[in-house]
Amino acid sequence: MALDVEIPPSVPPPMRRSDVYLRVISALMLRDMRSRFGGNYWGYLVQVLWPCVHIAIIVGAMTFRGLKSPMGDSAMVFVATGAVPALAFQYISREVMKGYLIHKPLTYFPQVKKFDTVVARVLVEIVSSFMGMTLVIFGLFCFGSDPIPVDLFTAITGYLAAIALGIGVGWINVGICSIFPGYVLAYILVTLTLYLSSGVYFLACYMPAEIYSIMKYNPITQLIEWVRLGYDPTLPIQIDYLYVFGWIFGSLTIGLLMERYIVRAQA
Repeated sequence: MALDVEIPPSVPPPMRRSDVYLRVISALMLRDMRSRFGGNYWGYLVQVLWPCVHIAIIVGAMTFRGLKSPMGDSAMVFVATGAVPALAFQYISREVMKGYLIHKPLTYFPQVKKFDTVVARVLVEIVSSFMGMTLVIFGLFCFGSDPIPVDLFTAITGYLAAIALGIGVGWINVGICSIFPGYVLAYILVTLTLYLSSGVYFLACYMPAEIYSIMKYNPITQLIEWVRLGYDPTLPIQIDYLYVFGWIFGSLTIGLLMERYIVRAQA
């Protein structure tokens, strides 16, 4: 005679902490991408395409006014070598701060930490930056310009340095805006001023020596010149690499300390 034996339901094994963390980060990244313009993934595409539109507007204005490129024969390459690293820094340092404010309500869930919201936004912005750069390079090829630098290593390291500085300053911004949320608007105005005066539309090295020495205190100016040096090694550019790396590692250190002792202390 067969006996009816009740088989207990199988219990799935508990997830490892690393798996939980990766799921949290991936969920935050997907939410981040959908929280842009329009609340869907098409809005994220708009942000990726913005550097291309930005460069097209500047080149169109230069062409309309009959201005020639002060570096090489292509105005598009000249503008791209200035705008791409400057926008990479500007977007990352700004969007990391905005991402923290947007995702802050999610930190009421025990699985989501404030640190996780910043890491997710940093990863999204890095991917967005590289996608935007790829589209810019593709656009330059389509319009007959040569976007391949003479010194590939110099150009790439300059661009990576711009991303690293954006991450470091972004961490500092998170610490400040966790106390003063209105700082977001003030920072946007500051970065706009720095962008216009950093040498995106002109070569800073051709300015008078007194002005050039002052402009070099702006690390964005040196990052732009770093990238352009990869395209034209003959330019009279003087880059203080120690100063730039001091900004990168100094801002990252200060930002992480602020996250540890200020951001986590906020209710």
